[in-house]
Amino acid sequence: MPRRMIRDIIAARPLITATQEMTVRAACRLMAENKIGALLIIKGAAITGIFTERDVLNKVVAPSLDPDSTPLSQVMVANPLTIRAGKPLAHALQMMAEGGFRHVPVVDDDGVPVGMVSARDALGQDMVDLENDLKRMEMLENSIGY
Repeated sequence: MPRRMIRDIIAARPLITATQEMTVRAACRLMAENKIGALLIIKGAAITGIFTERDVLNKVVAPSLDPDSTPLSQVMVANPLTIRAGKPLAHALQMMAEGGFRHVPVVDDDGVPVGMVSARDALGQDMVDLENDLKRMEMLENSIGY
């Protein structure tokens, strides 16, 4: 996992974005339709914020804001930390651990948004590796005759 590069992880994923003016409900629908937990908020080619499932819970539902009239600009995390696509996933995971968040916007060398990585990206590969290890162990056990 430490050797996995961010550019490889996000290569086949579309970049899903929103604007600051979008309502919370519209953003939640967009996240649900795309089965994602966070949206990049952009203006032109620049990241202005990030909006996550946690923001829905802590900044909208808990304080009883109206999702149909609350714009993302009111509840997003402005100017989030970003990471370059050429970095290893381990760097993003370190950022998440230190910052207490689960999503990191990915930018190219010019600072243009190209994707998003999440803590789940690490778990996903770990699950694949575990499944492969279990299959290998089962094959070995079957060949030995346990």
